[in-house]
Amino acid sequence: MNTKLFSLTLAGILGFINAGQSCTGITLRAKDNSIVVARTVDWHGDEMNSMYVIAPRGHTQKSLSPDGKMDGMEFTSVYGYVGIAVQTPDFIIDGTNEAGLSAGLFYFPDYGKYPRYSESRKQNSIADFELVAWMLSRFSTIEQIESAIQNIIVTNVDPSASTVHWRITDATGRQVILEFINGAAHFYDSKVGAISNSPGYPWHVTNLNNYINLKPGTLPQKQVGDLTLKSFGSDSGMLGLPGDFTPPSRFVRAALLSNYSIPQKDGYNASMKAFHILNNLDVPLGVEFDAGRATNNMPSATQWTIATDLGDKVIYYHTMYNRTIRSIDMKNIDFANVQFQYAPLDTVKVQTIIPIKVK
Repeated sequence: MNTKLFSLTLAGILGFINAGQSCTGITLRAKDNSIVVARTVDWHGDEMNSMYVIAPRGHTQKSLSPDGKMDGMEFTSVYGYVGIAVQTPDFIIDGTNEAGLSAGLFYFPDYGKYPRYSESRKQNSIADFELVAWMLSRFSTIEQIESAIQNIIVTNVDPSASTVHWRITDATGRQVILEFINGAAHFYDSKVGAISNSPGYPWHVTNLNNYINLKPGTLPQKQVGDLTLKSFGSDSGMLGLPGDFTPPSRFVRAALLSNYSIPQKDGYNASMKAFHILNNLDVPLGVEFDAGRATNNMPSATQWTIATDLGDKVIYYHTMYNRTIRSIDMKNIDFANVQFQYAPLDTVKVQTIIPIKVK
């Protein structure tokens, strides 16, 4: 990120980070063992400057320090990658590299704590919102990241901002959640393929025990005294599934809906299925504010949704403005020679509508 771009976007960056996100992620495995990682990106403050980024091998990035200068850790890409960034192309929120490693960050307020920042270790320090770019550019496996993370200092972009946590998936299908607790990195193997926000990942997994009664299908009728009770309709086995937009409730919905989903034949079909499941996790704009006090009138608080087929290396996304699915096929990118580039997710912020011609 050059100095001019940084000066133009700093206010937007800090405003975005301090306001935070509410995002939800799921993971699907197809019958052919293709892995699909998918997620929403939710932010109700205002419209984010969202863009797709294509980074070649050999691309160099210098991290932002908590003092607002771009003088932190410098790293150069071993692997090319494609990601979606916000506010600046350095801040990759979710992406995948040519080796099949995928990583994404999720807001994690009040429960995480990064290592103490030291000016003397500035050259080994990296801003939390640049960690995804670092992982995608340097590594092909989770094991490599687990080792390398011990030698760096992860810091807040803004010292007053909250922390984030990360979902990381590699080509073997292994997936972990990375959280910094009391300054130490903790990697939790993903047990259900779901992630949201606070509290920490182990708490969310434990909380699923509260929903042990939920199951697919329709419950049989039962007799209570002389009264025969019947379901009003189908799907009564999921009666009690939390429908609000808090992180614990979104985690439960994500975990159960994705794990009870019918496995698809391949990565493409699983990606399309992921969009349908994530429709249940969209946050409608307005629920975050007192009635009549919304600060903007965007189409949705869920500003974009992404699904990535790690096996076929195709990234699919749609946005709040245009739910037509677009794709980036990484197999068609020559990461040795492509230029570093980025562009808005929407060229025109209008929903694509195809008129039906009646004969």
